[in-house]
Amino acid sequence: MQPRSKLPYFFLGLAAVIAAAAVVMLILKPGVPVSMPPAGPGSGAVTPPAPPPVEGLTAPVKPEDPDTVLADLGIGVAVADPAALVAQIAQALEDGDLAKVGRLIGKDALDSQTIAKLKAMAATPLKLRQPDGVREVGELEVNARARWALELVGQEPGRDSIFLDLRKLNGKWAVEKVTLPPGPGEPIPKAVVADSLGVADAFLQAVLKQDFEFARDFVDPKTVSDAKIAGLCILFEEGEYRLRKTKPLRTMFDRKDTVGYLVNVETSDAGQSAQFGMTLRQPATPSNWIVSEINLNQLLADYARRVAGGDLYYSPLVKNPAGGDTLALYFEFDEDEMNPRTRRQLEIVTMILKADTGKKITLSGHTDALGSDSYNNQLSSRRATVVREYLIRAGVAAEQIVTVGKGASQPRRPNVTETGEDNPEGRRANRRTEIYLDF
Repeated sequence: MQPRSKLPYFFLGLAAVIAAAAVVMLILKPGVPVSMPPAGPGSGAVTPPAPPPVEGLTAPVKPEDPDTVLADLGIGVAVADPAALVAQIAQALEDGDLAKVGRLIGKDALDSQTIAKLKAMAATPLKLRQPDGVREVGELEVNARARWALELVGQEPGRDSIFLDLRKLNGKWAVEKVTLPPGPGEPIPKAVVADSLGVADAFLQAVLKQDFEFARDFVDPKTVSDAKIAGLCILFEEGEYRLRKTKPLRTMFDRKDTVGYLVNVETSDAGQSAQFGMTLRQPATPSNWIVSEINLNQLLADYARRVAGGDLYYSPLVKNPAGGDTLALYFEFDEDEMNPRTRRQLEIVTMILKADTGKKITLSGHTDALGSDSYNNQLSSRRATVVREYLIRAGVAAEQIVTVGKGASQPRRPNVTETGEDNPEGRRANRRTEIYLDF
């Protein structure tokens, strides 16, 4: 038997060596990462350096201590848009971030007493009314100083507003004064801020809330009649007016003891706007400012345009021949039935009379010139009586109401034109019942 050749074994060994070499070369191939087990403690491995910071990002800071920040405040923030600044302050208050509040307002408007009071308020989470938790009150100085209010929820009326006075300097607005509401146990003043703008705002807020008695506390009864206050309440309610969002109160003139404001209002859908004038004066003896004059001519004209049409006239406030103002309700031709608008007006009158049973009113019925004197006298009496009966059904005591029929004897407008022709517009204004508030 011939011996076996060893050549096959040689080739098998060579193949194994080549395969092993290929595996090693593949593992050590440049650019292919080698997976290494993590270094254990004490292995002596070096930690790779941290990646470079990304531009625009900063490392997080530790939460600020409000006491430290408030104790060493700098100048507050100044911005071009005052609404944006006030909104930032409002958000910081809701977030409970007093440090941010302090930085936004600055040291000039936050003395130690105000800071202490602010801390006490913020001990309970503060929440703003929604919507309209931030509102512009009006101008303290034309295009130079303005007041804003932060309206809080869950607080007693009179303790629910924080006022911020802002000043414009070099085109930017900053907070110059903070007025906080009275704290627990402190008396609540009628107006938290007792300057002319504060009193004007408090009066208008009372009117918006249909609070006749509270609004009455801010006026001079010798120059601003109860009928005018009631008429303004009726206009705001019936006309669905509200104070305009921007510059609701603009200063027309500012003297030592007299200030005039232009009150800007708009409909609830912001679709239409109107204005009226209001003057305040400060009595000679040290006293609060009072509303001494309200000129509703523009507002009445605007509302009359809005409700024009049909056979009804509408101007809820007319001049009283004996002086002052009188409320007026209107009727269609030859009718003694009240329309829905008239009933809504009487709801406010009812509220006033029920709040004080000592108050009395006189209802005076009137007609236009069409028809006989006898018929018109009866119709005018029925128009006064139907108003009286409505008030009694609403809870007003009968002894608070006096009625009288005047027929066509006291027209408000001419029943005929200068050429002797019929004047339908004038006759519409004469078909009415006037309400004399004998307060």
